[in-house]
Amino acid sequence: MNTKPSDPRVIVALDYPAAEPALELVARLDPALCRLKVGKEMFTRLGPTFVERLQLAGFQVFLDLKYHDIPNTVAAACAAAADLGVWMVNLHASGGRRMMETARERLAGYGERPLLIAVTILTSLGEEDLAEIGFSGTPEENVLRLAALAEDSGLDGVVCSPLEAAAIHRRAGQGFRLVTPGVRPASAALDDQKRVMTPGDAIRAGASYLVVGRPITAAEDPLASLQAINDEVSGALA
Repeated sequence: MNTKPSDPRVIVALDYPAAEPALELVARLDPALCRLKVGKEMFTRLGPTFVERLQLAGFQVFLDLKYHDIPNTVAAACAAAADLGVWMVNLHASGGRRMMETARERLAGYGERPLLIAVTILTSLGEEDLAEIGFSGTPEENVLRLAALAEDSGLDGVVCSPLEAAAIHRRAGQGFRLVTPGVRPASAALDDQKRVMTPGDAIRAGASYLVVGRPITAAEDPLASLQAINDEVSGALA
């Protein structure tokens, strides 16, 4: 089918230790078919200039830095991301209502602002880990509570496991965007991911955007793998 969505649902995770392999991959992709995620390692090594280089190549960028600090510091960082022209930026919902609201208010002054997304509970944390840092309840209970707080604080959505997407979608509705890592085509290896779902199932559960790494970045033909995932997404949306 080779669909070219006007709002690409796939975000390709650029998790590389250097610019060269990342740019080699990017040259094989199509900005009409995906967006790109730049995380802590690449941003720390390569800085804003690397993000600008991706944007000059036509790609929209999700800046995945998960800000968590006092409200004014986080708001200033989000404003810096907006000045950089990124499509999406995120912060930790556990930073609290005032931190999220201050960041949202700072971005409200931009004509074209990035989507502001909250991270709820990291997928690496189990119930014992949460108890150790003072969070009672299961990971899912904490995810739902923090997602509700993010929505109430005026954020555009949350990052969540695809296994939690349906419950958040039922409570928050269509306009609240859900960004889901842990997505693997049925034919792909699980690698080190345990809580996974296929792209089609994740979209049917309510996911808005899918963060995909190795099924695309490690593929012999990354563009073909991306197109196959987009076809699966299009089928689920239909």
